[in-house]
Amino acid sequence: MPTYQQFPLPDAGEGLTEAEIVEWHVAVGDTVTVNQTIVEIETAKSLVELPSPWSGVVSRILVETGTTVDVGTPIIEIDTDPHGQPAPALPPAPAAGAIAHGHHGGEATHVGVEPGGADEIASARAVSPEAAPPTERQAVLVGYGLAEQDGPRRRRSAQDAATPAAPVPAPAPAAAPAAPAPAPVQTVVTVTAATRHALAKPPVRKLARDMGVDLDSVSPTGPGGIVTREDVLAQAAQAEGRTLATYPGDVDPWLASGIVSADGRQTRVPVKSVRKRTAEAMVASAFTAPHVTVFHTVDVTRTMKLVETLRADREFADVRVTPLLVAAKALLLAVRRHPEINASWDEARQEIVYKHYVNLGIAAATPRGLVVPNIKDAHRLGMKDLAQALMGLTATARAGKTSPTDMSDGTITITNVGVFGIDTGTPILNPGEAAILAFGAIREQPWVHKGKIKVRHVTQLALSFDHRLVDGELGSRLLADVAAVLADPARGLVWG
Repeated sequence: MPTYQQFPLPDAGEGLTEAEIVEWHVAVGDTVTVNQTIVEIETAKSLVELPSPWSGVVSRILVETGTTVDVGTPIIEIDTDPHGQPAPALPPAPAAGAIAHGHHGGEATHVGVEPGGADEIASARAVSPEAAPPTERQAVLVGYGLAEQDGPRRRRSAQDAATPAAPVPAPAPAAAPAAPAPAPVQTVVTVTAATRHALAKPPVRKLARDMGVDLDSVSPTGPGGIVTREDVLAQAAQAEGRTLATYPGDVDPWLASGIVSADGRQTRVPVKSVRKRTAEAMVASAFTAPHVTVFHTVDVTRTMKLVETLRADREFADVRVTPLLVAAKALLLAVRRHPEINASWDEARQEIVYKHYVNLGIAAATPRGLVVPNIKDAHRLGMKDLAQALMGLTATARAGKTSPTDMSDGTITITNVGVFGIDTGTPILNPGEAAILAFGAIREQPWVHKGKIKVRHVTQLALSFDHRLVDGELGSRLLADVAAVLADPARGLVWG
């Protein structure tokens, strides 16, 4: 007898309570092995691939793609003893070209069938999932049988799949003809919603013409499927909404999961995953930790020269050297000189927790939202190792593969707002940390250098800190030290 095992959604890390099913890597009937990746889920922090805990055959997919489920909810069923009895099979898909029952509002309408010979009927029935994908419909051309389709075929909708197919009538027995003659060809005509003409009264048709509305694209609400005046006005309003400056289109990923209002002027997208977690964390941080921000404008011309020198160095040929790398190293050196800033506030126990290690967070903008992975034990890394860690961290974040572990236990963060051409800002603390440094855009500006006005590379730094932990003096001294290293990177040799 078969043995069915249901796999519940596990906690992907740090006590998360829910996750969204992003993509299934298996289907019903597939054979899986232990530790084979079966599904990709999105938690509030990252994308996670889940392996199969058993070997066997997939008998059921219990949760559809795009669904958010709670931890512990069964998401897949696997037959771990498939040899005892075949796994339940999906209902067979209707053959392409089959005739659907006719109805006015449906996707397909039965127009008519001309009786033909046995060979033609068999030919029409031979169009099976092996000949055409089950998600596509292949029509029979009048008088020519099945046609070669060079262009893309129309996708079957959920209504196509739900509409039962009427059986093709069997040919009546007939005596053999005295002389061979070509048998008549069976004709099957499929009418879809895209080719069906809308029903509307003349005044409504004139209104649609005047407003530039295609009647065939309007969803009718009148009796018997008639398009009403209100239907045309609603379609026109929705089309007008889609021409607004802030409506880029239906294909944009940040709008794909939303619901467009009837007039097309709004799209409501549910808050979930990374965006939800970020919002909760930022609100908690902003209204829990009293933020103070200090600023510093600094000449970084020598830092830019160092970047060019390192780019030409063979030791750094396989890594990406940027001003952010020097700024990260400068922050690590400053933290070493002022270790009391590397701390967190324990509200429950009313304690300050000082960290004797630096897990350097790098705020990264990704298609899924803002994430802040951190480089573990960054204080131990030299310049090249730090550059490699930055490259790996950034690539993983952009690919959406940052794990919850990579974003946990950060101690201090740097955010590079300069990559967007922004001079500075007042960053909000990453929860659990005492300080965050904003690194602004580097611009060529007139600057007083050695008593003369010269064109120099200048940037602005901003340091936000938790005033419960960090006094104004400590925050200012840390920022001044970061600026000092960026102004003269050689100072890092003395402080390092």
